[in-house]
Order: sequence, then structure tokens, then C-alpha cells
Amino acid sequence: MSNLDREAVPSLCGGRGFVVAEPVRELLSPRRVKLGEATEVRRLLPNLGRRMVGAWAFVDHYGPDDIADEPGMQVPPHPHMGLQTVSWLHDGEVLHRDSTGSLQTIRPRELGLMTSGRAISHSEESPASHARYLHGAQLWVALPDAHRHTEPHFQHHAALPQVTAPGLLATVVLGTLDGATSPGTTYSPLVGADLALSRGADVRVPLDPDFEYAVLSMSGESHVDGVPVLPGSMLYLGCGRTELPVRAESDASLMLLGGEPFEEELVMWWNFIGRNQDEITQAREDWMSGSRFGEVKGYDGGRLDAPELPPVPLKPRGRVR
Repeated sequence: MSNLDREAVPSLCGGRGFVVAEPVRELLSPRRVKLGEATEVRRLLPNLGRRMVGAWAFVDHYGPDDIADEPGMQVPPHPHMGLQTVSWLHDGEVLHRDSTGSLQTIRPRELGLMTSGRAISHSEESPASHARYLHGAQLWVALPDAHRHTEPHFQHHAALPQVTAPGLLATVVLGTLDGATSPGTTYSPLVGADLALSRGADVRVPLDPDFEYAVLSMSGESHVDGVPVLPGSMLYLGCGRTELPVRAESDASLMLLGGEPFEEELVMWWNFIGRNQDEITQAREDWMSGSRFGEVKGYDGGRLDAPELPPVPLKPRGRVR
């Protein structure tokens, strides 16, 4: 999914300067952003108070939206570099096309994982014939320096490992949870898991104390470490935890995101993650000139133009609050 802000501002991310090295409970409120004509998303990362969680650098939550008589998601071809996109649905379908030739319909609780590496472009759309409701999350993972120039590629995994406990069904989207490992390729230590909870569930999810974590509420009423977390909000949890108490007041669903704090400093602007102003400027020029990012074939419509760069220099920094 693209960042469609027409006045994109840089996000200065990474570095360990502001990593909370102990358990905390920091509730993050979303910023509402229009995505095309019919879709509004709730943006949790980057956030005014929290830029990253491990290598997770961008989190949008959308829906559930009734799109029975609407076109649904329509995101024209746009570029990415230096990151992975993670598409995760609870309802509906998204048709993915990219410049490597991938064409894939992603359905609920299937992993769509696109590694941009040095450069890729893609589009996302609800199929012409689609389900009534659209509900999901779109996430980005920053690639570490050693892997950010890798060849672009796309992975689709319909079957993912699961972890169960009374009242809990956890699907491992990326990384490893309680010994279960996703087949999706990762480039830094991290985890992403979908936690489906039955009403009355009271469980403790095992965690890695070296990771920092956050929980995104997708639906239902739940308490995370005693804090009520409403759908579309995120609770940042810090580091140093070996387990996470979760209680469901109704049938509920959460996304657990975590990873080793990302120690590199980086700049994220529009749909690019780089390390300095020159990289971002060159990426924008390459996209606008039609070079480097390839062509998305089959999309019925034009591609997105990049917004203008801000008048102030883009400087890589550590985590700022």
C-alpha cells in the first residue's frame, strides 16, 4: 500500500537512542488518512510519539468497510525501495500486481510479502467482483543496510503456522512465536502475529525480552497488560518482557508486532526508505523519469506521481519523540 499523502513529510527513524529498555504501556492514537476515493486508513506508525517498533516502520489499519457498492481499494502503481510490505486481511480480497510480473489475489489470513530491495513498483486493488467487507492492515518493515539493495521479489503464503492456547489462535505472520516460524523471508530479528481471541480468554503470550513490542487492536474488546485497547489503536510495550497478559472481553483480534530495536538511522519519505537526502532525491527522480522501478502491467489506469520534496534538508536521525 502506498503513502498517498500529497505533501509527504520525512520520518526520521531508527537508532536506539529512545528505545524503552523496560516494559511500558504507551497508548498510540491513529491519524486518519484518505487512501484513494473510497478507503480511509488509521495510521499508527510513524506516529508523533513513536516512529518504529523493531524494524516495523509503517502500520495502517483499515475497515471494516462496507464496499458492496463501492470500488473498494484502488491504489495505482507506485514505487518502493529499502523496505518490505506486508499485506494482512481479515475480510475481503486485494489484487496485487508488481513490476517483477507478480499477479496475486491475497485473501484473509494469507501473507502477501513484497521485498522492494533496491527498487520495485506495484498496485493494489479490490477485484471487480469482491466481498462486501474490506478489513485489514498494511505494514512496512525497514530493510537493514546489508540487504536493502537486494533484488526485488514477492512471496505469497496461504498456509501459515499457528500457536494455540485456551481461547487463543495465533497465526505467525512473520518471524517466530513460541517455536513456530513463518515461511516469509525476514532480514532482521522480528515477529508479527495475528492473535484471535475468544470471549473470556485470559492468556499469557510468550515474548523475547530482547525485543521491543507493540499490539495493534484489529477488532473486539481486549485488555493488554491491563490496558483497554480499542480497535484501530496501538499499545507500545517497550522491552524486557518474557510474556504478555491478554484478556478478551468479547471475541477480539490483535496483531502482535515486535523485533530487536532497529539500530540504524534512516530517512523515510513518501514510499522510500533510505539513509540520506541524496538517496531519496535520486529515487524520486528515477520514479518520475520512468527508470529503475520497472513497470506494472495490467492495471487499468495511470500511475501515481511523487509529491514534491520538502524545502528543508532530509537528515537521518535516531528515534525521536
